[in-house]
Amino acid sequence: MEVYLIRHTKPVFEPGLIYGRKELLLHADFESELAAVRSQLDTDFEVTYSSPAFRCTELAGAISPVYVVDNRLQELDFGEWEGKTWDAVDQQALQAWMDDYVNVCTPGGESMMQMYARVSEFWAELGPFQYKKVAIVTHAGVIRLILSIVNEIALTDIFDIKVAYGEVIRVRISQ
Repeated sequence: MEVYLIRHTKPVFEPGLIYGRKELLLHADFESELAAVRSQLDTDFEVTYSSPAFRCTELAGAISPVYVVDNRLQELDFGEWEGKTWDAVDQQALQAWMDDYVNVCTPGGESMMQMYARVSEFWAELGPFQYKKVAIVTHAGVIRLILSIVNEIALTDIFDIKVAYGEVIRVRISQ
């Protein structure tokens, strides 16, 4: 199976904004970014999955008129920090989270391990299907976690994986 991991295009936000699950508008360059994404895709996807976030569903709908929304493809839940800036949150809580984001939850949010559990559940369920080509429109965090599963990368090292807005990463998995 060939899986196309597609990060959403650039949203509109202020620098430093914490926006894991916060709904954001798409940047004015969406159409040109969409064209760049499409240029990297085949057109014969058997299924397209999307995070429920607007920035993902808009791209998924432009790729395929029929797509499946799966909540497990959401970005990290930053809880009480959503919509705030990094410098506006409690700095002790931020440091505790940064020291062990794998296991420590953001206030009212989730840890990377909790996110990993839902993403790996999605990934495991995808395996038994006999698809040839799949598109997944999602967020950098989800893509990093899928790549950590595929490439056996420790969760403590996933931020070494850079994923640009509108980037398409192809993964081949044998069934």
